[in-house]
This record gives sequence, C-alpha cells and structure tokens, in this order.
Amino acid sequence: MLAVLDTNHFRVVAEGGIGAAKIADRAVIEGVEISLTIITVQEACGGWLGLINGLKAGQHRIRAYASFQRTVAAFRKFRILAFDELSGERFQTLRGIRPRSGTMDLKIAAICLACDATLLPRNLVDFDGIAGLRVENWLD
Repeated sequence: MLAVLDTNHFRVVAEGGIGAAKIADRAVIEGVEISLTIITVQEACGGWLGLINGLKAGQHRIRAYASFQRTVAAFRKFRILAFDELSGERFQTLRGIRPRSGTMDLKIAAICLACDATLLPRNLVDFDGIAGLRVENWLD
C-alpha cells in the first residue's frame, strides 16, 4: 500500500520530533510506503522562498535558509509522485465537480487517485466527498 503525505504532514516529518516518529511508526505497523507528491514539493519550496525573499539580510535569513535546507534534505527520504497525464485527467474531472476547492489540494487528490494511494492530510474536510479517495489523519 502507498500513503501520501499532504503538505502539513510533510512539514511535521521534515521538522522531526514526536509527530515524525508517530508517522514513521504507523507506516511500519501498517506496512505502507510513505511518499510525497510533486505538488507538496512545490508548496514547501514556494513557502520557504516567499519567506526568505521577504527577510532582510542577517540572522533571520540565515536561519530561514537553514530550515529550507532541512526541508530539501527531507525530500530525499521519499519517493516523489509525479503530476502526470493520468493525474492531469483526474484533476480536470475533480475541477469540474469541485470548482471551489483549492487547486493544490485537488492536484494532490488527483495524484493519489491515479496512484491508488491513501492521502494523509491534516484537514480531512478539504477532501470530503471526493469519490474513491482514501484519507486518514495520522497526527490527531
């Protein structure tokens, strides 16, 4: 089985600590491979770059770059699932059904549907009613 970390779950894993251990332990117990989507990579990088670009030179920027580097290093621990042709088709279908849902959430959902993976988001409500999508929150 394949489980996909949503961006919020990935941030917890990238930071380490109790939450990261909780996710790792559950993956072992359930015998699942944990992965990411390219959309989560995009969101995480975009967030750090936006923050870094808004900081003045100095210690705050140095600490932000260090945190960004830890995030990039954390990417290497996971298989990163592509937004490919099948995901794109699923996305277009979801977009037609859920026009008010967030684009990035729908892209992540589309990848999970295309890969028959369980999505691990923090906010389950964002994915309510998406037919065929399995979602679980492993942090709460």
